[in-house]
This record gives sequence, structure tokens and C-alpha cells, in this order.
Amino acid sequence: MKYIHVGINVTNLELSIEFYQKVFGVEPVKVKDDYAKFLLDEPGLNFTLNVRDKVEGNQVNHFGFQVDTQKEMEAHKTRLEKEGFFAREEMDTTCCYAVQDKFWVTDPDGNEWEFFYTKSDSEVHKVEDSAESNKAEPSNNSCC
Repeated sequence: MKYIHVGINVTNLELSIEFYQKVFGVEPVKVKDDYAKFLLDEPGLNFTLNVRDKVEGNQVNHFGFQVDTQKEMEAHKTRLEKEGFFAREEMDTTCCYAVQDKFWVTDPDGNEWEFFYTKSDSEVHKVEDSAESNKAEPSNNSCC
């Protein structure tokens, strides 16, 4: 398998291209009046933006990049904050049956992108599911 393909609907192609250029760190390989395509080698991703008059609701829970180290996650966070993004951080959170450190950025149409590092496995889906939930504030994150 060479690339995973994800196509999303967007309402403003120019703003979306600007956002994804910063998140991915590359220019699109193709841009038309109603379409843009990014090809990422690492990870192998064919990502397209498709213009629609209206985008309603969040048809996707979230997108994300799993990284190999805490240091790599922090490097992405620093890079994106320098680009002007607010990164919502979650450290030592239990999500998707794993203990993770992560941060989130949101594109112009409200799609959330997660950068995360998995520290260990967990027996619970998320913090709110565990008996330890009184130690943590419930969050409104997308989790899994």
C-alpha cells in the first residue's frame, strides 16, 4: 500500500490550503478552483480538499498522526504554535485503551487533528470510564 487516501469537504479552499500547508509542512501538489491535493510521504497520505457550498456537522470524529516519541510530538506542537495555531494539549490522558500525551489543532471547517504519543496500554477506553475518573476532569475531546 503506497498511500492512505482521505478526502474532506471544505467551504473555503484558500483558508483550508493555508491551514494544511502549515500542518503538513508541504505545498499541495495540485490546486484547482474547487480542489486541492497534498501527497505526504511520511506518513503515506493522499489528502484532498473538495469545495462544497456548505459543510454541516462533523461527519468524521477526528484525524490524527501517531508519532514515535514524546520529543517528536513536542516538535510538531512547537512548529504549529509558531505558525499561529492554538494547540489544545492533553497530557497523561487515557484514551482509546492507551495512556497518551497529545495535542489538537482545528481546521477552518472544524475538523480536529490530533498529534499523539502512546505511552502504554490501558484497560479502560477513556479516563471517564475508570474508577479513577474522580481524579481527572471530564473532557469534551474527540478521543477515539
